[in-house]
Amino acid sequence: MDPALRESERTLPDPGNSTNTMSSSPDTFHGWVGHDSKSAQGNMRWEAFSPKPFAETDIDIKITHCGICGTDIHTLREGWGATHYPTCVGHEIVGHVVRRGSSPAAQRFQIGDRVGVGAQAASCLKDDCEECSSGMEQHCGKGFVGTYNGLYREHNYWSMGGYADYTRVSAHFAVKIPERVKSADAAPMMCGGITVYAPLKNNNAGPGKKVGIVGLGGLGHFGVLFAKALGCDKVVAISRRRNKAKDAEALGATDYIATSEDQKWEKKHSRTLDLIISTVSSPDMPLPGYLRLLRTNGTFIQVGAPEGDLPPIAAFALIAKGCKIGGSQIGSPKDIEEMLQFAATKGIKPWIQQRPMREANQGVVDFEEGKARYRYVLVNEEKEQSQL
Repeated sequence: MDPALRESERTLPDPGNSTNTMSSSPDTFHGWVGHDSKSAQGNMRWEAFSPKPFAETDIDIKITHCGICGTDIHTLREGWGATHYPTCVGHEIVGHVVRRGSSPAAQRFQIGDRVGVGAQAASCLKDDCEECSSGMEQHCGKGFVGTYNGLYREHNYWSMGGYADYTRVSAHFAVKIPERVKSADAAPMMCGGITVYAPLKNNNAGPGKKVGIVGLGGLGHFGVLFAKALGCDKVVAISRRRNKAKDAEALGATDYIATSEDQKWEKKHSRTLDLIISTVSSPDMPLPGYLRLLRTNGTFIQVGAPEGDLPPIAAFALIAKGCKIGGSQIGSPKDIEEMLQFAATKGIKPWIQQRPMREANQGVVDFEEGKARYRYVLVNEEKEQSQL
């Protein structure tokens, strides 16, 4: 055991017989709940809600940490479409198992295990599902349920997320946190980290590759960290302004492009990158310029989701160099486990700021205003409960 780890980072002892649906979680959970689109302005309310009916495939987790993600704000304000209110957001969850079902998936955890849950809480997991049967559960078209604002059709229940004291999810979508990764660091990896790690690995980022990361925020800073750790020959941070250049260098970037300040940046850096991961969610991004940066047969992967359409591009921007445009959505539980082990091995530490759970409303506001450097993590310690 790493002596530097705090007690809350460690696996807790099993309090007794846990071979079945032993319950040490309450019947009612509490969390920060949004009731309308104004909740994105810091108007969530701490209140009780009922979790979905417990199934033998489920586990209950007592939450210690939950990252604030851009998806939380999009959902709270209905930026991507109708939100089912009331809703409790948060899908970068770390905590300890306090109840487990009798299924093999649930029994692989012990009571007290430190686990994480990302943006997905369930899928159909059927053998005839092409995605689930091949380890691509995040693309399941039959039964995908988001960790919040997702519908469990069999229960007619809308999922509630991690700005809370407890969460209940399918055990299949929980992963153990390696001992050497602190809970506060692991939390933003559960969505922000895997969102960029997966496309980097799936597009062979590593030695011999030159990679660009568009946007140096919560996702983008992970992109630079992972691309550097994967051994890419060149890691270029791409942002609108030059105010984050020193941060990019400290994270491991070898070059920096400021698209609103650098003159003729598209021409200067033309045909220099094999792969670009775009984390920005602005519908007015200079997409044609980004494509000019790609080398022949280069690939552009979009992971940020604008509240609107992507900019138009000319067909010859793709045809002339044989470029490809694609997208990527989070990652499977196996992908997340691999990422966490990689982070543990390489000693990857995200840039985070921890805030008490009671400050969730202000955290959402500050996040939306771009104040995070580069991820907020809500800490749900016992002493905070009496203040909520």
